[in-house]
Amino acid sequence: MELDQHAEELASDLGVDKQEVKTGLENLVEYSVPLEEAKQSLRRKYGGGGGGGSSSTPTAANVADVTPDSGSLTLTVTVLTVGKRSIRYQGDDHVIFEGELADETGKISYTAWDDFGLEAGDTVTIGNASVREYEGNPEVNFGESSTVEPAGEDLDIPYEVGGDSALADLDPGDRGRNVDVRVVDVETRTIDGRDGETEILSGVLADESASLPFTDWNPHPELAEGTSVRIEDVYVREFRGVPSVNVSEFSTVRELDEAVEPGGPQKLSIREAVTGGGAYDVELLGNVIEVRDGSGLIQRCPECGRVTQKGQCRTHGEVDGEDDLRVKAILDDGTGTVTVILDDEMTADVYGGTLEDALEAAREAMDQEVVADTIREHIVGREYRVRGHLSVDDYGANLEATEFERSEDDPAARAEALIEEVNA
Repeated sequence: MELDQHAEELASDLGVDKQEVKTGLENLVEYSVPLEEAKQSLRRKYGGGGGGGSSSTPTAANVADVTPDSGSLTLTVTVLTVGKRSIRYQGDDHVIFEGELADETGKISYTAWDDFGLEAGDTVTIGNASVREYEGNPEVNFGESSTVEPAGEDLDIPYEVGGDSALADLDPGDRGRNVDVRVVDVETRTIDGRDGETEILSGVLADESASLPFTDWNPHPELAEGTSVRIEDVYVREFRGVPSVNVSEFSTVRELDEAVEPGGPQKLSIREAVTGGGAYDVELLGNVIEVRDGSGLIQRCPECGRVTQKGQCRTHGEVDGEDDLRVKAILDDGTGTVTVILDDEMTADVYGGTLEDALEAAREAMDQEVVADTIREHIVGREYRVRGHLSVDDYGANLEATEFERSEDDPAARAEALIEEVNA
């Protein structure tokens, strides 16, 4: 209904058929063009001008008061970060500028659909800005129909200007960030991109605070395994429940004189890891309290690799499954629980035998559950240090383990140390 009203007002102003205008609005909005920018685009298309015709007068506002329903706004803000990225809508490439703005009341993400020459640290007044919802939060948008002027005086903002960030401080949606990192792992992949087959780089970056996956959409030769580099103007997306660093054609990469030393996995309690929404390369310590169904000897679909149930794949229907080993164990540290998933090699280690050994045991017992029962005897009730990648979604918290080691710590000694610390 809202789009109908905008289309009707715009069609009346321009003297154009309402349905034609509505179709144009729907196409632009579908490609994430903010409504106000879409309306101005249609005004230009039908000769209605780019600067006028807005049905509402911009309202001066503080950042803390901005909502997706705020309408047209005037904001006086300091630019915290500036990123540059290429997107595609309606078949055309378009360069946008994005980052964060702040005043004394708060900070907010922005997208500028034209180049206003913004630099981190600028204090500006933005007129005729619009607001949309992006990943559940309001985002300021401004373009050709907006004005951006120097504010004349600085704001006393409680935020750091510039995009320098540690990996552990990055969140999905961050733009215009700069990181000093070690390239821990990198590979070249070919994907089906928007212009056909495209080569990209993917792998893992690390600093003292954390490790995160990355994708370089315009391969930079400086991103070689083992090198320490400064990457400026990256943006962050979510990948399997954790932040993922994205390097674009506008990012700059240069090798550092001093090596960046990775700090190893983040050591967190299960509660910290889960409430944080996921973590890449995290270490948890807890007791295995259960080995879930679907562990031990399993069968996978030969097409997609999913675990089959009674010869059925959720995607490919009835298939001749391929034998494999897996463990899904519940780890508990007293603050929460998480499902730890062990691959075939780690499962073989805790089982104490190969896939062939497991198949032989299942044939002798005429029951493949005997493999899972043996694994339960080996690991349930024991304490383990688990390292891996944690994702949290509607199906719960799952840790894909990269290391699964029996803890050699003495629980009694740890308890005594904790009591001494509390008493002190």
